[in-house]
Amino acid sequence: MDIRKVKKLIELLEESDIAEIEIKEGEESVRISRISNSTPAPIAYHPPAAPAAVAAPVKEPEPTIAAIGNGVHSPMVGTFYRSPSPSSPPFVEVGTHVKVGDVVCLVEAMKMMNQIEADHAGVVEAILVQDGEPVEYDQPLIRIV
Repeated sequence: MDIRKVKKLIELLEESDIAEIEIKEGEESVRISRISNSTPAPIAYHPPAAPAAVAAPVKEPEPTIAAIGNGVHSPMVGTFYRSPSPSSPPFVEVGTHVKVGDVVCLVEAMKMMNQIEADHAGVVEAILVQDGEPVEYDQPLIRIV
């Protein structure tokens, strides 16, 4: 992937409210994240067979949640979904055992589906939001004990 394309993606990210974007072209992929504490956004470039030269490597998969206390909170404003599609089963139910990094729900923001992962292991005690409801930044979504 051309470095000019990566720079253009960074500019587009800075001009929008998108927190993270990942683009794949063939076997190459670029993931750019914005960090809310005003530090530069990490950039990871993954060519098919060569080590990355664009930026420091970012551990994959990168959790995309802001969790406070014993639950999963929304990392962005968007729409909450319990499953990847209307005909699919939910990612988790009350009583489901989850591990760190397990996808527990989706939050759609600006037509992008963002996988929300558990940042700690435990049992789902409550699902605090109904499927398809709008959510706010840092709103509790799922309680894990």
